Parts: sequence; C-alpha cells; structure tokens
Amino acid sequence: MCKKIVLAVMVFALVPVTGISEVADSGANGFTVKIVTSIHAAPEDVYKKLVHNVGDWWNSQHTFSGDAHNLSIEERPMGCFCEKLANGGVRHMEVLYFAPGKMLRMSGALGPFQGMGATGTITFNFSPEQNGTKLEVIYALAGYLPQGPNWAAAADHMLSEQIGRLKSYIETGNPGPSAAEKKPA
Repeated sequence: MCKKIVLAVMVFALVPVTGISEVADSGANGFTVKIVTSIHAAPEDVYKKLVHNVGDWWNSQHTFSGDAHNLSIEERPMGCFCEKLANGGVRHMEVLYFAPGKMLRMSGALGPFQGMGATGTITFNFSPEQNGTKLEVIYALAGYLPQGPNWAAAADHMLSEQIGRLKSYIETGNPGPSAAEKKPA
C-alpha cells in the first residue's frame, strides 16, 4: 500500500500545476470534471494556441498514434478534433461552437470512452483577468460506463495534465514540467 501511495505522489509531482481541478460529480452513468487555471497571456492568444498548436502541447502518451503532432482541430462548426494514423485516423471530438478568445465547445468521447456507450462535451471558457486569462474547462460525460464512477478520477487527471501542459507551453514555450516540478517534495 505504501508503495502505491509513493508512486501516486511521484506521478502527480510530474504533472504541471493547473490551478483548481475537481470531479464536480460522478455516478454510474457519467461524471463532470471542472478545471480552472490562470494563464499569463491574452484570451485570444490562449485560444489560438489551444486550437492551432494542439500538437505542440498535448501529451503524445494520450494519443492513438503516439505522436501529438498528428492531432488537429478544425476551427469551424462540425470541425474535427482529429488524429492522423499511419493507416487511417481517429475523430476524437467535433466542434459544436467556437468564438475565438471566448469559448470553444466540442462533443465526443476521448480515449477509452470511444469504445463505450458514452459521449461527452468539453467546454473551454476564456475570460480576461488582470494578468491574462482565466481558463475554465468543463468535461461532462454520460452514458454506459463499465466500472462506473472509477473513470472520473482518471479523466480528471488526464485533462488536468493537458491543461497544465497548455499553460506551460503558452507561458514558457515548453509543455513539459519544469525542473522544480520534477523534484519530489
């Protein structure tokens, strides 16, 4: 048991700090994850990097191809958050609504949720604040989820990591954790 706790602490120490992340609700038929962070850049710039540079900040470990540079987001209604594969492709989500610098909403199932009877909606809200942008991310997933609410924590962790990488990429040009974040506490 002690080894599992140490391993969990080590893994979370490598994840960039994102701000506030929570599983807002969770049940056998779905969950809602909320993440709020501040990014030192204008809302329009945060939006542009999120959409147009997704392959530069998304973690390749959370792709089917193993290379985040195969990801793209088409900035239009019904646009595809897609991934190129050597022999095919993957549609992760579809753009429902976009207002550059204000909001991006997409629908679909991320990662393992694609093989389940579930679908989700992710909303990115960009608000100006004194030192840049307040980014609020809400991912709501509903449907049949084998193992029920156990998926909520995994989705929260994965999305928190991605938003932390986006924040780091925008503020430093590097999506990975800094040397200080890699050091155990």
